[in-house]
Amino acid sequence: MKIIHILNDIHKLGNGIVNVAVDIACLQAKDGHNVAVVSNGGEYEILLNKYGVKHYKLNQKRTPLNIVKAGIIYRQIIKDFQPDIVHAHMITGMVLASALRIGNDYGLVSTVHNEFQRQSILMGLADRVIAVSEAVAKNMARRGISEKKLRVICNGTLGSPRNPVEIKSEYIQLSNPAIITVAGMYQRKGITVLINAFEQITDVFPQAHLYIIGNGPDKELFELQAKELSCANRIHFEGYQPQPQRYLNSSDIFVLASFRDPCPLVLSEAREAGCAIIATDVDGIPEALDYGEAGVLIPVQDNQALANSLTTLLNDSTKLNEWKNRASQNLERLNVNRVCQETLTVYQELVKG
Repeated sequence: MKIIHILNDIHKLGNGIVNVAVDIACLQAKDGHNVAVVSNGGEYEILLNKYGVKHYKLNQKRTPLNIVKAGIIYRQIIKDFQPDIVHAHMITGMVLASALRIGNDYGLVSTVHNEFQRQSILMGLADRVIAVSEAVAKNMARRGISEKKLRVICNGTLGSPRNPVEIKSEYIQLSNPAIITVAGMYQRKGITVLINAFEQITDVFPQAHLYIIGNGPDKELFELQAKELSCANRIHFEGYQPQPQRYLNSSDIFVLASFRDPCPLVLSEAREAGCAIIATDVDGIPEALDYGEAGVLIPVQDNQALANSLTTLLNDSTKLNEWKNRASQNLERLNVNRVCQETLTVYQELVKG
């Protein structure tokens, strides 16, 4: 097949949507398909080129003049590449691919990553709408997307072309017991809740340290919150890390305190690293943790529940090791090759049709 993936950009900034699309594009090309990515560019161009994925530059900035220009360039790209499938991963690309489809015979696929965004309903313009978890699919159906269009392909990132194999065995020196989160620095990721819960346990566990990995617009707010606490010297903001696996490999407990999260990639990485996991019981998180078999599920925005779970694991090494072992089981379904093959199956529905 001739496949185009369309995104805003392909920067190495820890954006899960970009990571999923880059993984799929590389593996599809490796499988022998003719693959191109359309975006405003970024560091992943080097990796895509290595796998034989063509890159077309397209600035999709939402200004009237630029959108007109983008439409003209998009038509030229389609004329040049002649795709069987256009796979849109972000809203602007979805609208372009749908609005300018007249006269072009391609199947249109979208992946809904953040269905909680109001505009995500526009992803339903596609012929097939891939939801990254059952929870996302149910929410999209409630919002009016036909169930005939919806397909569920749960995220998986293990074996990603983006991550060198040797990283799996690399470590970094941390103070233990080490509690870690890897997340975009947004309020919805529950960083405030995590910091509050950590403060509650610091007197009981004076050796514990909290490592916060990631960047984002709310990072300064979280840093100011931590700075006011007596345990500030034990809360470490490490910023964006291109290879967070080294931190995960060196940590005892991974926490994801999100208020909303469709199917976070980092959970598969935390499971592969063998961390005991505590995460909120919301959206696609339970699915990523085998519905509580691979991680402790807690209510959303509940400082006390998180503090209690941390206390339980840090107080009992046997229980801590049990949850580390449980996280490491049943990893096969989290492999990126499974995601790639299931995505190709969706494309085949349209190519055959």
